[in-house]
Amino acid sequence: MPELPDIAAYITALEARILDQPLERASIAKPFVLRTAQPPISEVEGRKVRALRRLGKRVAIGLDGGYWIVLHLMIAGRLRWRLPGSAAASRATLAVFDFPNGSLELTEAGAKRRASIHVVRGDETLAALDPGGVDVFDLTIREFRTALVAENRTLKRALTDPRILSGIGNAYSDEILHAAKLSPVLLTRKLDAEQWQRLFAATRETLTLWSDRLATEAREAFPTKVTAFREGMVVHGRYGKPCPRCGATVQRIRYADNETNYCPQCQTGGRVLADRALSRLLKNDWPRTLEELEALHAPREQAT
Repeated sequence: MPELPDIAAYITALEARILDQPLERASIAKPFVLRTAQPPISEVEGRKVRALRRLGKRVAIGLDGGYWIVLHLMIAGRLRWRLPGSAAASRATLAVFDFPNGSLELTEAGAKRRASIHVVRGDETLAALDPGGVDVFDLTIREFRTALVAENRTLKRALTDPRILSGIGNAYSDEILHAAKLSPVLLTRKLDAEQWQRLFAATRETLTLWSDRLATEAREAFPTKVTAFREGMVVHGRYGKPCPRCGATVQRIRYADNETNYCPQCQTGGRVLADRALSRLLKNDWPRTLEELEALHAPREQAT
């Protein structure tokens, strides 16, 4: 799912293309994607774009008259920019927004239809679509800590809860926790002052690093490779590969459609965290330390 740096990159690219431009036509290719009936989407046609805003992991496009088009990409949704006269929309296209200088497409890969469009009017109605998470860049370390300890959650869960923090998901939470040298399953109410300082700094620094990097790319060309697995990430998507900091093998925890990647040497003191599916299968044979895990993969000595 596109997260804060990815959504910020989309907004950077859109500012140069649609800000102060009239929306000539809004075409819904797949009716399920439009989740609101009032106001009708036809009412936004002919209105100029006056604002672009990130709303959690959503892109909000503000138009004359207080109208907003809110795009939620979910996991497989992506935005595409087509110049006039370029190839027509594909089967993956959910909606097309035509402007004088090009068209913005919302597409979604796969069979699961999760992406959505809301058309609303007024800031209060727009705010109702916000999950409520706060922007870490608007917080002091004390406010950051207060937000995360409201419930005693694992760090992974707290960082990715959209009601707590805005825009952080599976990918960047992995990177944040590696930078902070903290276990993804450490409970928020167990952190000491020094750990809170590391987590706060790592969250801001990681998001700034990737937001700046992706925004620079977005100024050169419209983002076309928005993915959770980016070159330069240190642990996310790097299961089985060496940690760039210490060289230990990156491990993972899998749950449903999500995967948490971490370095056992840097983050868990050499302890291998239990993968729910495999630990149920292996039971007492599940390796508890990095040494035990490596022994499982070591080639057996041939019998003499």
